[in-house]
Amino acid sequence: MSTAPKSEILDLAGMVGYQEGSVVSRQITKAEAGNVTLFAFDAGQELSEHTAPYDALAHILEGEAEVRISGQPFAVKMGQAIILPANQPHALKATLRFKMLLTMIRA
Repeated sequence: MSTAPKSEILDLAGMVGYQEGSVVSRQITKAEAGNVTLFAFDAGQELSEHTAPYDALAHILEGEAEVRISGQPFAVKMGQAIILPANQPHALKATLRFKMLLTMIRA
């Protein structure tokens, strides 16, 4: 996928669309130190539990998600964000369909 143009105002929520029964992603930018990706989750869709060796910030742009970090559930709504700590198991599920900006920091 191509990344977004530099030095341009971005309508983040409008840059990724919902697809019935699916999770859609679009990479906005990528660098050695990390990347920024948009996601659109249809209701009931999920990202299964996994770990990553670096921190990530999940910012909910629309809708609502249940985020589980080391088994603890968090209800995260539009306009809110949560840090996914490095090396801690986490999972996301769309309680309502939602769009998310995910920023991963590798350095």
